Amino acid sequence: AMTGRMLEKIESILIKEKPELVLVYGDTDSTLAGSLAASKLEIPLAHVEAGLRSKNFSMPEEKNRILTDALSQLLFCPSSIAIENLKRENITQGVCEVGDVMFDAINLYGKKIQKDSSRKDLVSRDFVLCTIHRKDNTTDLKRLDSILNALKDIANQITVILPLHPRTKAIVEQNDEICFPDKIEIIDPLSYLEFLELQKNAKCIFTDSGGLQKEAFFNKVPCITLRDETEWTETVDLGWNTIVGADTKKILKAWEDIESKERVIGTFPYGKGDAANKIVNKIKDFLN
Repeated sequence: AMTGRMLEKIESILIKEKPELVLVYGDTDSTLAGSLAASKLEIPLAHVEAGLRSKNFSMPEEKNRILTDALSQLLFCPSSIAIENLKRENITQGVCEVGDVMFDAINLYGKKIQKDSSRKDLVSRDFVLCTIHRKDNTTDLKRLDSILNALKDIANQITVILPLHPRTKAIVEQNDEICFPDKIEIIDPLSYLEFLELQKNAKCIFTDSGGLQKEAFFNKVPCITLRDETEWTETVDLGWNTIVGADTKKILKAWEDIESKERVIGTFPYGKGDAANKIVNKIKDFLN
């Protein structure tokens, strides 16, 4: 219903504005709605972050990205692996490897982090940062409980900071059998710059977010991913990301190995921070 409502409203805007091209990002429901609207009206479509695949078809994001790529005339890929994913689906026309726009953002906003932090009590590398929001980990109470059990042990060793997503908060409030361990520091969601500061200074990041896996890699902070798979396989191959699912033992083992794990530095699988310029130039060429 939500996607349908978005499709209807986006279509009316496109009819009014008559754009030469529609640009969509990522893999959200709004991405799919924008893609369908453009396609129905025969307006060229460009997709930023094309070619990502988790191979998990239970994820709404996987369906959204596959459909969007199939409808796009310009496909802006963040890495060579994304290019290969599209080739396997016989998508080769309009495909460009441009790098990742999130790397552009990190390079820009990393320089703008507030120096007068509100968290002066935190010493760099003396805490870990955690986010939990994905549907698999919040609606499945066994998975959520398993993650929290691991975090309880880790919180006995180091400060665990958890900016609480509204979905996760609602699930916990509705289910008495799920509770946050006392030693985990629960805080409200942060602004991007505040959150980026915590990322850059964390000893490790625990997350089920796709974007945060990349940001951890860009900031050279080890990441432990609370999912069963990842689209960002380069971060795993280079040693900066460990996939553990919601298994308490696997989470704790990955944490135990955090110091000894080998990690590759000096490689740029997602470009060198000039993705936006490349995208703009490709769009100009396409429209001309």
